[in-house]
Amino acid sequence: MKRFFDIFASGLGLIVLSPLFLILAIWIKLDSKGPVFYRQIRAGKDNKDFKLFKFRSMRPDSDKGRLITIGGRDPRVTRSGYYIRKYKLDEFPQLINVFRGEMSLVGPRPEVRRYVDLYDERQLKVLSVRPGITSLASIKYRNENDILAKAGDPDRAYVEIVMPAKLEYDLQYVEKATFWNDIKLIFSTLWAIVAK
Repeated sequence: MKRFFDIFASGLGLIVLSPLFLILAIWIKLDSKGPVFYRQIRAGKDNKDFKLFKFRSMRPDSDKGRLITIGGRDPRVTRSGYYIRKYKLDEFPQLINVFRGEMSLVGPRPEVRRYVDLYDERQLKVLSVRPGITSLASIKYRNENDILAKAGDPDRAYVEIVMPAKLEYDLQYVEKATFWNDIKLIFSTLWAIVAK
């Protein structure tokens, strides 16, 4: 049922949102040089790598240095990217990943390999399910960039504080995942975006 819902909802979403996709693509291209989409390798279900799609919100090759974005005004973020990130519009292309079966609408957020390699045996259980566009952890930590901006060492703060806390929420999800819980999380996500 979950997979059927993912296919139906992501397919419908891609069709309905196609005009918005076109507007965002034009805005991104006019604002800065580089591709419309940003593709990054993430760890998926069963610890298998896949390419995650996002609208590009940063200057090309910005991920060659640090992976973590700090604060709302990270200098690597483009003018259009600031608003695209603020309203989570950069996440919409992940509907492609959902439709292809690499992701689900709801599930633990997919992490980059560098951080997954730090997971302990218990934390690796989050990779037993498809990663999602949204999760309870992503709602609770939707302002994590602002949190990390206040840290002396953002990377260390992410690894030692933020990542373990998010993984606890993700492990709770894996243990108690139900279709109706997914529906609640989708509406909670929409409310968090609108309320912002």
